[in-house]
Amino acid sequence: MKILVVNDDGIKAAGIERLARFAGEYGEVAVVAPAKQCSGMSAGITISDAMEVRKADFPVEGVEAYSVTGTPVDCVKVAMEYLKIKPDVIFSGINKGFNAGVEISYSGTVGAAMEGLMKGIPSMAFSVDWPENYGAVDAYLPEILKELISAPISKGEIWNVNFPSCSKEECKGILRERVPASVEMYPDGFKRIKEQDGTDIIVPDTHPIKEAEEGTDLGALLKGYVSVGKLKNVILNRFV
Repeated sequence: MKILVVNDDGIKAAGIERLARFAGEYGEVAVVAPAKQCSGMSAGITISDAMEVRKADFPVEGVEAYSVTGTPVDCVKVAMEYLKIKPDVIFSGINKGFNAGVEISYSGTVGAAMEGLMKGIPSMAFSVDWPENYGAVDAYLPEILKELISAPISKGEIWNVNFPSCSKEECKGILRERVPASVEMYPDGFKRIKEQDGTDIIVPDTHPIKEAEEGTDLGALLKGYVSVGKLKNVILNRFV
């Protein structure tokens, strides 16, 4: 099996190294990732600017790796159309921070997985709460990968997996068939830090919610469970 691993946190992120190591148990792994942090890019693409594609040193033995000065979706496109990598499955992540609830729509991690789906490749997105504690990831990701690689899913859907940031002992297990919560994990908020020549200089000022609906991804995560669910590509879903 050929596995393409991408992300939005960049080629040097701890999460992509971890995902590539686990992916290696299931086949030949290639990594193509942004040269720098690209969180919040959603499905953004590079249209007119040139991009640099470089062979990258990667800390997982046997993994072919490249950095791209583009977005997460660019990385999937470059991998398949320029580097001629033909994956059987795409893993995106492990993102630093949940991709759950309303904020899924901003996610470059999910955007890259959706791009794989549009190219006809089964795809999965993986995220862990921030600041990262990979105890739950290390404990449950092998089981989840084994399950999802062979699990049936519509051609218009991807898997979306989120881990709480906690030790194996603190994690309460896995909740499956979770749907996105109807709320934001971090509701919008801003504060002015100074005024300069008539211009307000502002920064985000928000605090995470404490609870969410039962049966949802955030509902599971806020109670210390791993959340496994599906996300639909609404365009593709019309035709499959």
